[in-house]
Amino acid sequence: MQRRPSTLTVFFLLLLLPPAATSSTAPTGNSPSKVQQDSARGGYVGSRVCAQCHGPIYDSFSRTDMGRSMSPVAPAVLASLPASATILDPVRDRHFSVSVQGGRLYQSEWETAGQGKEVFRQTEKVEWIIGAGANGLGGLIRRGDHLFEAPLSFYTNTGAWALSPGYQDGDRGFSRPISAACIVCHSGRPNPVWGSDGQFQDPPFDQLAIGCENCHGPGEDHVRLIHGEKPAAPSEGGLIVNPAKLDRWLADNICMSCHQTGDARVLQPGKSFRDFRPGRPLDDTLAILMAPPQRQSPPRSDLLQQYFSMRLSKCYRGSGGRLSCIACHDPHLQPSPQEAPAYYRDKCLACHTETSCTVPLATRRQNDPPDDCAGCHMPKRGAARISHSSLANHRIVARPDEPLPDIVFHLTTPALPDLVHVDAIPGQPDSAPPLLTLLQAYRQLGVERPEFFPRYLDIGAQLEASEPDNTNVLEALAMRSLQQRSPAGDAAALQYINRAIARGSTNPWDFEQVGSWLLHAQRLPEAVACFEKGIQRVPYDDKLYDLLAETFLALNHPRQATGILTQALQLFPQMDSLRTLLGQAEQAVRAGQGDESPRR
Repeated sequence: MQRRPSTLTVFFLLLLLPPAATSSTAPTGNSPSKVQQDSARGGYVGSRVCAQCHGPIYDSFSRTDMGRSMSPVAPAVLASLPASATILDPVRDRHFSVSVQGGRLYQSEWETAGQGKEVFRQTEKVEWIIGAGANGLGGLIRRGDHLFEAPLSFYTNTGAWALSPGYQDGDRGFSRPISAACIVCHSGRPNPVWGSDGQFQDPPFDQLAIGCENCHGPGEDHVRLIHGEKPAAPSEGGLIVNPAKLDRWLADNICMSCHQTGDARVLQPGKSFRDFRPGRPLDDTLAILMAPPQRQSPPRSDLLQQYFSMRLSKCYRGSGGRLSCIACHDPHLQPSPQEAPAYYRDKCLACHTETSCTVPLATRRQNDPPDDCAGCHMPKRGAARISHSSLANHRIVARPDEPLPDIVFHLTTPALPDLVHVDAIPGQPDSAPPLLTLLQAYRQLGVERPEFFPRYLDIGAQLEASEPDNTNVLEALAMRSLQQRSPAGDAAALQYINRAIARGSTNPWDFEQVGSWLLHAQRLPEAVACFEKGIQRVPYDDKLYDLLAETFLALNHPRQATGILTQALQLFPQMDSLRTLLGQAEQAVRAGQGDESPRR
């Protein structure tokens, strides 16, 4: 039987996983049918309550892409999609299909062996649709209290179903979890269990699509006042937020929360994504950082970097702070593709004049569409796959080959000389994010940029005294110990990881590495306990089941190995490695091998 490498040196793969949120779980409650009940939801009442007084605005917003960012599978959605499709992934020799049965949408994955015999088939119901269809539509499935991405998405440009983003890189099946970091920008009020990848409360969503309160803040006190009731508590800056009346930078923070990625997005210590409130600095909740652009390798893509790109434009730099996201975009209204050229041209003419453009008017009118300012100065990129952002270049260039302004290479500060703090609060050039925030930022950056990895290790060491119980710090200390490449270093790393597990870690790699070390050291009952604890905390990590089964086989308990592998294949039927191991365990059972006495 061939085992996975069991030494702790593979611990570096921890770096491939995003850090878990550290705040406590948000409270839940019953259906918010009354204002009084909504206080349990942080003062959020839902867009339908807003619509009672703001009907026309609500109706207009509901037709925008944001207002249709997520929806249940319904007849109107099904009518807009091909009802059936079958594709083959030639890389893994897997078949996928989409079908509609009884008004419900299903997706299947299966594998065939010789003479077309099915090795496995898994079919799941798609419960929600992600996206408005501008670039494409994805699906979410629910398995118990976890949500996962469906393996097929519909791509608008090609008019066909194909593998969802990310599925080309791994054998994911129906087990790619929906993270809190992603879903907060695709839905109105999700209820993820903070610190757990893919686990959600019941109900998973208070509001499906992005809604009024995502930009205007919680509406409970505002509604109370309208109905002549006393607000539940005094509110900062008024009972409801009007972004048009905010400082332009604060208004941009609302948009930046979803339309600016940077190279690392890190929750501030003790915060969750639900803690951000319109009208407050985004950096109080979420730090957005990026590696400084280099002259020898300037950034070539601004996908999901709209705010940063806008800041680099001549329009922004020359506006004296007047240009902002909502100077050009009305969140309540989305012009149709036919209306967009004239709509945005009028926005341009709010600052420019007809004579500002050096191209003769007659020439501009010969274009299709004619006299399209945005079409020339915010050229779009072609994209056959789902893009997470507008395809327009928000740097508003005079020419497509216009070089980046010199300012882009001078965005660091003495307090943070090796990173650009994109959402830093203005007027605080001598401040840097907390060390805990930077620790996670360097961890994210170190995956693809090894030059940031030493900073991750150094900050972990700095935090050992002040944050001895923080799981992110303990993992960094473990990685630092492994750099010694010695038995003493391995032993220290093991202690750090064990402490992280004892303090509630939900990182599967912690359990995998400690358990693997115990397995390698023939401390088999302890390895079993470690893997079982990992499965309890992270029930959708296939490697934990694999390693637990291997430990049972090492204990000469093939029946217990068979049981855990049968359970695993119900969750991950696409994993051929589990199926092979199950065959070995079943063969051992048939041969009468094993001592099935209690293992402890």
